[in-house]
This record gives sequence, C-alpha cells and structure tokens, in this order.
Amino acid sequence: MAIKIGITGGIGSGKSVVSALLRIMGIPVYDSDTEAKRLMDTNPDIRSFLIKTVGKNVYHDGHLNRSLLGSYIFGNADHIQQVNQVIHPIVKEDFRKWVDSRQSEKGIVGIESAILFEAGFGREVDYMIMVDSPLILREERIEIRDSAHEGFSHEQIKKRIQNQMSNEDKCKLSDFIINNNEDSPLIPQILELISLLLKKND
Repeated sequence: MAIKIGITGGIGSGKSVVSALLRIMGIPVYDSDTEAKRLMDTNPDIRSFLIKTVGKNVYHDGHLNRSLLGSYIFGNADHIQQVNQVIHPIVKEDFRKWVDSRQSEKGIVGIESAILFEAGFGREVDYMIMVDSPLILREERIEIRDSAHEGFSHEQIKKRIQNQMSNEDKCKLSDFIINNNEDSPLIPQILELISLLLKKND
C-alpha cells in the first residue's frame, strides 16, 4: 500500500514546485486546487448548491463564473465556510478514489493544497509535509507570479497571506519541513524525504 503524504505551505512558499519535482521523480501528486475547480464545473451536487446559494449566473456556458463566486466569498468568513462545507467533502472523496486507483503501486502518493490543515485533510494522509519559505520571498514570488495576470497590489498580496494559517503554525503541525529559502537546494531535501518515508514503510 502506498504511503500518502500531504504537501502544504502558505501561498508563495513553493509547494507547487516541490509537487512538480515529486512528479518528475515518479511520485503522483493530486493537485487539490485544480481538481476542486474541475469538480465545481462538473459535480452536480456542487453545481446545484452554488446555483441555489449564489444565483444561476454563477455558471456561464456550463463553466463556473469564478469572479462572481469570488465576489460572493471575498472577505466574508461565513460565506467561505458555507461553500467549503460543501466542496471539501466532495474533494476528499475524489482524492480517496484517486488513491484507490493507485493502491497497486508501491511507494508514495501525495496531495497538494494550501489549506490541507484547515480543510481537515490531515486525516486523509500518513504524513504532512510543510514547504516553508521566508515571508519576504513569498511576497516577491506572488508579485512576480500573479501581478501581471490578476493585478494584485502589494497590500492585497499581504492580505491574502494574512488570511491563511501562518507558516509557523503549519510547521508545528507537520511531520517534515522542506526549506525553500533559496539557500537550501530543494532536490537533496526531497530525496532525503523520500528515503526516510520509504524506510518508515519497510
């Protein structure tokens, strides 16, 4: 049976880079953000809930109107919780099916999400892997990555970071920490992590 790992980290920490490297090394990783977007487009229970809650215009030509949903939940903790209570269990079930389809494989499978702890995914995996990075580097990466496409200001980026559980708190809850601080190469850390996990599973 494969070892299940959760890969998390605050926005801009580099968890997607770590997940990409794991895939290159032959470890499949479920991208919960991408899959949640797919499910919001295709799952009838999610579609019915969002239409009832946000309005029929939340879908356009069969696809989710993300800007309308974003305006509904932005800055409103009650709305965020309301939507997450419907979406998170469906994503979890989809992840379980994804894992089951790979149970014949030996080794490791992973799931990547910025909100693994907040969404309760810790119970779905054997080990939690935290990708940590200094705040100033995270802000710089987000500005480079997002500003050209979404036009976020520096203050908006800081607010997005503040709205997530802190990296410090996530580190305390994690089994392994990968430092993405530009001084510690990622590949040796990932190889060491894989070796440790496989030894634990012997």
